[in-house]
Amino acid sequence: MLTNHLAGAGRGRCARFLQSDLWWSLRQDYVAMGAGIVLIAVVLLAVFAPWIAPQNPYDLAQLDLLNAELPPVWEEGSDPQFLLGTDTQGRDVWSAILYGSRMSLVIGLATVVLSLAIGLLVGLAAGYFGGWIDNALMRLGDTLLSIPTILVAILVTAVFRQLLPPGLRETLSSVILILAISMTNWVQYARTVRASALVERGKEYVQAARLIRVGPLRIMLTHILPNTLTPVMVTATLNLGLAILVEATLSFLGVGMPPTEPSLGTLIRLGNQFLFSGQWWVVVFPALYLSLIVLVVNLLGDWLRDALNPRLR
Repeated sequence: MLTNHLAGAGRGRCARFLQSDLWWSLRQDYVAMGAGIVLIAVVLLAVFAPWIAPQNPYDLAQLDLLNAELPPVWEEGSDPQFLLGTDTQGRDVWSAILYGSRMSLVIGLATVVLSLAIGLLVGLAAGYFGGWIDNALMRLGDTLLSIPTILVAILVTAVFRQLLPPGLRETLSSVILILAISMTNWVQYARTVRASALVERGKEYVQAARLIRVGPLRIMLTHILPNTLTPVMVTATLNLGLAILVEATLSFLGVGMPPTEPSLGTLIRLGNQFLFSGQWWVVVFPALYLSLIVLVVNLLGDWLRDALNPRLR
């Protein structure tokens, strides 16, 4: 009975979405539609990488040095089973990209979720209470924004790596990276929510809730928060691509993911060593794949910003 109820609710939401202005806007924008299809394909390839990839590039039992440094299939001396060639250790580049994209997408999404959670709480508190709470929280955000994101992430990553025992540094490297990137990303969400909360707290429905002695936390979460989500959704979509790029940059600099748990940034860093030795495919294809992911995410973010803007309807 419960399963049938949940299935019915899911079908109802799906039907409402297909009849919404948002779906109509997406169907009219062929660039956004194409970007969405590509992003879905990228996510599915990453999720099912263990079943799709020709090999597990980080399982030493599947590597063969005799297959090292093979070019892509359209060049002379290639092997048809390695579509985009292999690196110096016989790893299939296509398989490495699929596995690396899993880590990049997970870190990017987790960073957005954590930054969003912190930003919502800080922005709601600053906008609703105002006064010294607002000043203190916003000055903290201004201080963090005055320092480049990469520099803050490098500093936080270095501190955590020094505090943790050597055996845990690689195990918790993804968690450290998520925390490091989120240290500054939350400020954009906080500012966006604060601006909306400052407007909403003076409206009649909030004043009425105060008169009947509804608690501040309930007012913020059930009354003000739903009216601030539209700009936050746009910011979160655009920041997903930025978070993936920051992670790739940190991994390229050697302070991100270790070689044992690679992301696309790690693959680019390792392949960059062989760029001028003739093995261009080891670095070019991961870089192109990373660029494709960031591009389609940004295209969807631009469409969502326009679709949710009432002035453009």
